[in-house]
Amino acid sequence: MLEEEIKKALKKGKVIIGFKKSLKYIKMNKPQLVVIAKNIQEDRKKEIEYLAKIGKFEVKIFDGTSKELGIVCGKPFPISTLVIKK
Repeated sequence: MLEEEIKKALKKGKVIIGFKKSLKYIKMNKPQLVVIAKNIQEDRKKEIEYLAKIGKFEVKIFDGTSKELGIVCGKPFPISTLVIKK
């Protein structure tokens, strides 16, 4: 399940949180997985999907809002994008 995968990666310290930081990591490295909230802005979603196609990495859509994704990550703020590093 995606939530469990996120929590495991958080415990290992292999998560980058936030759209801007995620984009920077994606452009410089190859992530294991990118997770986006289902309510992410359409232009941001398209940009990540485009980079995923070029970089050949997986993007999963979290079945919840950015607020819910923040809660899963144990943060008191919404998270639209996160990267799980290899």
